[in-house]
Amino acid sequence: MTTTRLCLIRHGETDWNTERRFQGHTDIPLNARGELQARQMAQALKDTAITFDDLYTSDLKRAADTANAVAQLFSVKAQVESTLRERHFGALQGLLISEAPLIRPDIWQAHSTRNLDHELEGGESIQQFALRVQNALDMIQERHSGKTILLVSHGGTLEMMYRIASNQALSTERAVSVPNASLNWITHRQGEGWSVEQWADTRHLNGPALENVEHY
Repeated sequence: MTTTRLCLIRHGETDWNTERRFQGHTDIPLNARGELQARQMAQALKDTAITFDDLYTSDLKRAADTANAVAQLFSVKAQVESTLRERHFGALQGLLISEAPLIRPDIWQAHSTRNLDHELEGGESIQQFALRVQNALDMIQERHSGKTILLVSHGGTLEMMYRIASNQALSTERAVSVPNASLNWITHRQGEGWSVEQWADTRHLNGPALENVEHY
């Protein structure tokens, strides 16, 4: 049986994370704490003597810079893949979570009730987002069957991968958090599909990590 393992890594902290502001496709860099988290995460992988075959990252700066901490420590190059981006939150991008229901109550209603087909005015629907993430997983699994791959992405994207690997319905509320710079493992076994191996490991971080608060 061929087994493919993915280590899913969320990017380090950004100022918009601390402000509880929708990021989506907005290209926000890591803050100082996020840069430290990225280095701590990379060092933890080094300390466990992990062996992996390739490193992928979203093209957004907060993910790419987190991946770069791994790339530098292991002397490898990250493959940039735009399909690993966060969900596009449309009209909600740039808004504080606390102000979104007041400024865009119609869009907020669709978001908070998990309307699967609503595109949030210029963004992605949950269905569109799920298909993009599924296609990204399929591509990586087919390209690297039987390998171990590191993948740096975003809270919403990794939460969607959890849904796919655990067969959780898109309409249900999220079952897990995805802290900044956390390590999360999913496995693909030939003939069986994806399964969740380990989730939300932040033991390597000094201090607490913020969760992906904008996802329902």
